[in-house]
Amino acid sequence: MSPSLRTAVSAVLVALSCLLVPFGALAARAAYGLADTRGYVTAMAPLASNAAVRDAVADTMGDGVAHEAGVNPVFLREAVRSFTATRAYRAVWDAGNTAAHTAVLKALREDRADGDDGPVTVDLATVTAPLKRRLTADHVPFAERLPVEHTRVALLPSDDLTALRKGYRVLDVAGFWLPLAAVVFGVAGIAVASCRRRAVTATALGTALGGAFLGLAVAVGRRLTLADLPDEARRPAAAAVYDALTATLRSASWLLFALGLTVAAATWITRSGSPVVRRLRGRRASPDPTPAAPAPAPAPEPTRIRA
Repeated sequence: MSPSLRTAVSAVLVALSCLLVPFGALAARAAYGLADTRGYVTAMAPLASNAAVRDAVADTMGDGVAHEAGVNPVFLREAVRSFTATRAYRAVWDAGNTAAHTAVLKALREDRADGDDGPVTVDLATVTAPLKRRLTADHVPFAERLPVEHTRVALLPSDDLTALRKGYRVLDVAGFWLPLAAVVFGVAGIAVASCRRRAVTATALGTALGGAFLGLAVAVGRRLTLADLPDEARRPAAAAVYDALTATLRSASWLLFALGLTVAAATWITRSGSPVVRRLRGRRASPDPTPAAPAPAPAPEPTRIRA
């Protein structure tokens, strides 16, 4: 293979590798991060102490209960807001996220042959039972009388399940193959290149550019998501949720950017014509300025005098 053809093939492989870097990171995060119940609950746990999220929960629950009971919603909002500062609320928050994520993930992974899918629901008992245990452990009066009723609450309508299942399968496949393809293309592009140092530099710079593109995509997605919300009062809470779900992507974008620039800088510094390499070679080639001490003269041999 001629050097020009090797250079062209290497350029195509390196370009494909750098193009797949941000998409591979995004797919891997969706497939192995958000699809993991424990990871999802861990990412959402800090939001239980977020002021904007607590206000949104208090307003939603207060208005809903007030509408059903026909009482003043202001009092209920303050009561719920006070409850969101307790340990029991954090236990309910984690239990609710665990139950909702488990139910949605189960519906996405199961494909019924008869096509008779109902809406995705969650049992409120999975939330009220941990609440009752927490309140009882905290010695709250009448906590043992808290009813634990098995009431199903809809999370997703049945009409959306088909499209969501297809999207989940695509992400499940892409989350494994896209990062692997990016690595394989990058290694192959470096191995085929006629000048491997230049190929390594191009791959590193392309990786840094892919990390920057990933960070920009996360920022643009955040702006578009918040702009589509009709209620501006809920935007701080939605922003907190979005930031919690994309924290790993932001860290990955900075890691790819820093790693790519570091490798590119190291390759540029260690090239044959760089000042650093010339200085090191000059030090090795320069003679020792300290003159060597003269060797001591040998002692004269004793002579014998014949009488």
